[in-house]
Amino acid sequence: MYRVNEIFYSLQGEGFWTGTPMVFVRFSGCNLKCSFCDTEHASFMPMSAAGILDAVRMAGGECRRVCLTGGEPALQLDEELICVLHSAGYKLHIETNGTRCLPEGLDWITVSPKDQAVGPLGKVVLEKADEVKLVLAPGVEPSAWEMYPATWHFLQPCDVGDPTRNRELLRQTLDYIHTHPLWRLSLQTHKLLGIR
Repeated sequence: MYRVNEIFYSLQGEGFWTGTPMVFVRFSGCNLKCSFCDTEHASFMPMSAAGILDAVRMAGGECRRVCLTGGEPALQLDEELICVLHSAGYKLHIETNGTRCLPEGLDWITVSPKDQAVGPLGKVVLEKADEVKLVLAPGVEPSAWEMYPATWHFLQPCDVGDPTRNRELLRQTLDYIHTHPLWRLSLQTHKLLGIR
């Protein structure tokens, strides 16, 4: 059984696929403790792979893209769930902190390393990804991720809940991108639009 926080249909709000309709399967639980995490880890529903497939079908209708997110989905994701969703015709995206190995068969991998992911409690073990989405928060150094083998590099200002501080983090993000053109800007467009 998988510990699922929620399953819902929306638009991808961040990174390469921004604006694309997706069904989000948000797993509960994580191996890191990020202050800006938007997942309620204490609540979850135990679900089977077949139950997740049924919920994805009900939530997304004709949509054929699923984003596996969390928390940290790599703590629970396995070949069974990938096989069940692929067999039903879904393309599978994952957003992971990169500190756990992934099963084979994912169609798009987003590594979103956190500041803790380079410390003693966790280290990015994934050797490559389709995209890196780095959240620029105090103490995060983007240059450390410029050599990471990904097709796309996105820098996203952290939402710290303080409008003044958020504006400063956005300015720092824009300044960094201007002087380091490897990076592209990612915004949490779902929050800007007031959608999930």
